[in-house]
Amino acid sequence: MKTEHLLIIRFSALGDVAMTVPVVSALARQYPDLRITVLSRSFMRPLFEDIAPNVGFMGADLKKEYHGIRGLNALYRRLVAKNFTAVADLHNVLRSSYLRMRFNVARYRVEHIDKNRKGRRMLTRKEGKQMVPQQSSFEKYADVFARLGYPVKLDFVSIFPPEGGPMQEIADVIGEKKESDTWIGVAPFAAHDGKIYPLGKTLEVIKLLLGKHPSARIFLFGGGENELAEMEKWAKEMPECTVVPQVLKGFRKELILMSHLDVMLSMDSANMHLASLVAIPVVSVWGATHPYAGFTGWNQSEENCIQTDLPCRPCSIYGNRPCLRGDYACLNNITPQRIADRIEKTLNTRTKQ
Repeated sequence: MKTEHLLIIRFSALGDVAMTVPVVSALARQYPDLRITVLSRSFMRPLFEDIAPNVGFMGADLKKEYHGIRGLNALYRRLVAKNFTAVADLHNVLRSSYLRMRFNVARYRVEHIDKNRKGRRMLTRKEGKQMVPQQSSFEKYADVFARLGYPVKLDFVSIFPPEGGPMQEIADVIGEKKESDTWIGVAPFAAHDGKIYPLGKTLEVIKLLLGKHPSARIFLFGGGENELAEMEKWAKEMPECTVVPQVLKGFRKELILMSHLDVMLSMDSANMHLASLVAIPVVSVWGATHPYAGFTGWNQSEENCIQTDLPCRPCSIYGNRPCLRGDYACLNNITPQRIADRIEKTLNTRTKQ
């Protein structure tokens, strides 16, 4: 009997790929005889390395090695050699659609994600918004697997064991965490202005937290050159802050550190999803975007989504549209005290557990 081998295609941004992990993990554990290969950008590998023995990863560079139709044809030939029996397109863009078409012509079992663009348009249109929660990405991914004959119960907890990631891999740089220590992550950036809380106000949040927890450690997450420069300024002003990319090299090590935080403060960004994958509560700040679009972090509390009700919200699914009002009131109207209070409440809840 031929072993079933499922190809899962999901490129795109880090946060989008991270959202596949809970579903792929659940699928792998519930179908241990099913071979699974995830096709994505190479740097995503740490997300899938340890989730299950029957999950493999394949990296592909669509901008260089497999660019254009010729490149996609070469990638298709490489994929066919892997003897897949089914294909799940969790991306549904032009490139993945082309690969899907090739597999369809060759009579593979193929399914793809339904992005429900109509529902998103109704949620974000300027006039007559319909504030209806959309199906989450996790549910949409699970629907694809169900149509392929693999219904999934979404019961994922973390990519690491209950005690967190292996601290010995980072302890020489970060230090050991004592039971009485408070470790708070802060990820103040996002891909678009409509999702970034004013940096000066984020700095106020940190100062409010340190006022209540003078011995707390604040770990700053970010990646771009400008982001690093800003975080370095904060760390010089407040020695309690550690700029994570400066001291930890490698995506996996950042995930390990996240798994030992007490709480993460994040925008609607990749770091919200990464912290969610290691079972850490996230207090997330939402501006132009909205949790109703279906992109909230895995297993995160709705109460921890900080937002302001405005008739223009949400104006965008991804936060990439210019502000209709011109003042980003959706973000500026959120006070630092409100965010600090929610983080404090989350810390207190976690202490009691």
